[in-house]
Amino acid sequence: MVWFIVLSCVALLVALFIGYFSFAPRIGSNSSGERLARIKALPNHRGGKLHNAVETNMDMPLGTMLGVMWEFIKGAPGREPEGAIPNVPFDRKAWDALPDTGFAFVWFGHSSLLLKVDSVTFLIDPVFGERASTFSFAGPKRFDYTEHMRVDLLPKVDMVLLSHDHYDHLCHETMVQLRDKKFITALGVGAHLEHWGIPAASITEKAWWESGEVGLVKLTLAPARHFSGRGLTNRFSTLWGSWAFECKGQRIYFGADSGYSPTFKEVGERLGPFDLAFLECGAYNERWADIHMMPEETAQASVDVKAKVLMPIHWAKYSLGMHTWKEPITRLSKKAAELNVELFTPRPGRIVRWPDAAASERWWEGVE
Repeated sequence: MVWFIVLSCVALLVALFIGYFSFAPRIGSNSSGERLARIKALPNHRGGKLHNAVETNMDMPLGTMLGVMWEFIKGAPGREPEGAIPNVPFDRKAWDALPDTGFAFVWFGHSSLLLKVDSVTFLIDPVFGERASTFSFAGPKRFDYTEHMRVDLLPKVDMVLLSHDHYDHLCHETMVQLRDKKFITALGVGAHLEHWGIPAASITEKAWWESGEVGLVKLTLAPARHFSGRGLTNRFSTLWGSWAFECKGQRIYFGADSGYSPTFKEVGERLGPFDLAFLECGAYNERWADIHMMPEETAQASVDVKAKVLMPIHWAKYSLGMHTWKEPITRLSKKAAELNVELFTPRPGRIVRWPDAAASERWWEGVE
């Protein structure tokens, strides 16, 4: 009788788990029809899934996976700041007063950026929800900031740009609030957006090396060494990538998520050199080194893409790795100095009119 009750409870939990992933809105939806046909026609689609440009190991033994999960659950000192990160409240009036020349940006922590190139304002990988997680009630919670960015504080946005469909880059709550905007995404991500009520006519999807224009800005989706998926069975089902911007001779690179790869050199040759590169620096670990760079590799990647200046992103907002929250910038700063890489580190929320060397500061040193 006891075993029957136990098995019944386990069966119920499994059913609830599967049901959640089948019907919870924040999971999104899978591609179908013409969109799925486009994905299957891609040269890196084989064996029913998408592949990286270079061989990438995603295998993790069950024992290792359970160990990693336990490490995340129990936590460790230093993985999150003890107090609030003193960011700069977004100044809408100052943003609206920016000239329609050159470029300017604001970093909201992790990989969320507001970028103005010429007269076009892009919102890149905006995640303004409380958690970067499959669940609204559990999972990685954002660090405490003195003021969190919200959709209602944004200026006029011409285009929302998305690199891939992971929860720390594609936020259901944020997307629902941006339904009236236009979107450019990696191929397949549009299925999630349509599921959340965004009209198909407002969505443009690109494959690797495909370009498009927004005003005078040329956009190109370049490869990245990563993966995709929001559900139990749809890993490698939508495309992932990085974005290159070009306008009036100025070039910017948004690297999104990527393990170190020869592709960085290819991007530099084909689309560079870049005035500024936003490259990931955080959530790394030796056990998944193929899909997230070590800080030292981030410095080398900036050299590979021919960036004049490197700005680290993908840090200072979520604990997504085993390292302390300051370790990424500490290790990167050391390697950048060794490679003579110019590092740019503005405080989250600060409006930077490029170039403005005075906006770079070692703000994290005053936060425990």
